Amino acid sequence: MKKIIYYRVLFCALISSLVLTSCKTVEVPEGVNVVNNFDANQYMGTWYEIARFDFKHEKDLSNVTATYSLNKDGSVKVVNKGYNFVKNKWEEANGKAKFLDDNTKGALKVSFFGPFYSGYNVVMMDPDYENALVFGESTDYIWILSRSKTIPEATKEKFLKEAERIGYDLSRLVWTEHD
Repeated sequence: MKKIIYYRVLFCALISSLVLTSCKTVEVPEGVNVVNNFDANQYMGTWYEIARFDFKHEKDLSNVTATYSLNKDGSVKVVNKGYNFVKNKWEEANGKAKFLDDNTKGALKVSFFGPFYSGYNVVMMDPDYENALVFGESTDYIWILSRSKTIPEATKEKFLKEAERIGYDLSRLVWTEHD
């Protein structure tokens, strides 16, 4: 009987932990400024991933793209696609993003797993929406995106300088191959 009670308590604790984790508030990290006067319509479309920090959901991927489109409810449909060069197959992840405040600030939260959201912060962008620097909710997540498969050297240096200022370990960057 004690064993059954123990497992019920353990199960309840696990469920409570999952619920609290999924309900956590996603915020812009301290010291990070997001793009103001953000034009959500201009941001929509396909972006090529130029660089990222590797993590389990993007490990071994090349030819990575992110495609965004506005949903009728104001949220953003997210389709990430890449070629897994180890498994020799294309992989795709579908998600949803929501603006933290209003859609004139580049601060969003994104989910690929139901109620679990992470930060997606557009911190620098060309005025013509050709290149973007995106930080996650911590210095474990960063993406450099472009409308083309390459990025101008001056833009790359500007983005890297900003990431370094915030505390990103740039030696962890994976430069995405597009072929």
